[in-house]
Formats: sequence, structure tokens, C-alpha cells
Amino acid sequence: MARGNRQLPRSRDRQDGAATRMSLLEAGGAVFAELGFDRATAKEIAFRAGTNAAAVNYHFGGIEALYEDVLAEGHRRLLSYDVLARAVAAEVDAEEKLRRFIGLLIKVVRTGSENSWPAKVIVRELIAPTPHIDKLRREEIEPKKALLFGVIAQIIGVAPDHPLVAQAALSTMAPCFMLLVAEKRVSEIIPALGRDMTTDKELADRLVRFTLGGLAQLSSSEKAQRSTDAAN
Repeated sequence: MARGNRQLPRSRDRQDGAATRMSLLEAGGAVFAELGFDRATAKEIAFRAGTNAAAVNYHFGGIEALYEDVLAEGHRRLLSYDVLARAVAAEVDAEEKLRRFIGLLIKVVRTGSENSWPAKVIVRELIAPTPHIDKLRREEIEPKKALLFGVIAQIIGVAPDHPLVAQAALSTMAPCFMLLVAEKRVSEIIPALGRDMTTDKELADRLVRFTLGGLAQLSSSEKAQRSTDAAN
């Protein structure tokens, strides 16, 4: 019995530590979203988390590492790798996979999440990049990028590392980036793109048709180039 009692405080300490860490992550997300990385302080984050400033160093090793974790967590909450992976792992053709991929992205940027700290933090990082993006790139962006590159490569008919794939991915993602950063302003300038005028499905379908048209042209050009190279 005594042995069990000695272990209980240790378990409680771990639970309390995990809870404090999560509180700091949530508070950090809110503060970074509101103030940006440059103006955020460990003191303010700790205050909102209901703890002391030393806790930021204890649980994260500093405000820079906390910001890196907030970026990765924010990206994960907006669109998780598992959700995307399931969409592209289905037994459907590559064009349908792209349709599902874009549909998920449109749903993310038009769900009203622009007022949540994950969206605000990611948008801030897009508009005013910091040097602290390595964890986000490594843990979230690269795996998700690989999924999209794989689908686009299938459609064009080239290897995922072919330069055309990266160029096509940029064209595919650009409208979604624009909506994530400034959907409200875009809708004011172009009312037809507003949520009350165009549904998520309608917008996604139009973006997919436009994207597939461009990919078809790239595929045709690539095949023609191969034929020319083979003839020479």
C-alpha cells in the first residue's frame, strides 16, 4: 500500500505538468495570434495560462520553442495529416483525390476559423515570416506537401520531384492561401466569392475544374516533349 501511495504524487505531477504545458500552448497561441511573435512575452503568456514566466522555459525551453510548437499545433488543428492522408489513400483516381484535397482546403478556410488562434497564427507567419518555422515545415508542411505532390504527379504523369509538380502545386494552393489570408476582403471586392453567394462545394468544384484544366495542359506538353526527345 505504501508503495502505491509513493507513486501517486509522481503520477499527479506528470498530469499537472501536462496540463500546465497545454495551458501554455493555448495561451501562447492566443498571444502570438494577437500580438505576433515579436511583441509576445513569456510573462504575458504565463499570466494568461495562470502560471509563472519560468514555466515557459521549464516546459518548452524558451519562447522561441513555444512559438514553434504553437505553429505546428495550429497547422495540425486547421488540417491534420491523417485527414488528408485518408482522402488521398481512397480507392479512387488521382483527379478525384485532388478534388477531395481541394475540398478539404476550402472547407478549412471557409468554416469561420479565421477568428481562432490557429488560423491567425498561421496567417501572421505567412504575412510576416519568422526564423522559427523549421518544426512547422518538418512536422506538418513537408508530409502534407508530399501527399499533394504525389497526387499532382499522378495526374501529370511525371515523378513527384519533377519541377512541373512543384509549379503546379503552387498554382493549386495559391487560391486557398489567398482565401486563408484575406477571405473577408476578397469577398468584399468580389462579392460573388462570398459565402452567401457561393457554397464551399461550388467554389471547390470550380477551382478543381480550373486546376485540372491546367494540369491536363502540362501533361500534354510533357508528353509532347518526351516524344520530341525520343525522336531526336
